[in-house]
Amino acid sequence: MAKKGKGTKRTSKKWKMYVVKDGKIVSKHRHCPRCGPGVFMAEHKDRWSCGRCGYTEWKKK
Repeated sequence: MAKKGKGTKRTSKKWKMYVVKDGKIVSKHRHCPRCGPGVFMAEHKDRWSCGRCGYTEWKKK
């Protein structure tokens, strides 16, 4: 395993998943229907998938 260098921090990137619209916080990504709010689904070319439980929704063409 690689060693961390000086000054590198591991930080959460969840702030990139939200945007403010009309004074309200809105999620940019979908939430997993099985895991609930707070667990985002990854967007792929042909599907949405949850990294936690493995739930997958295929995109329609």
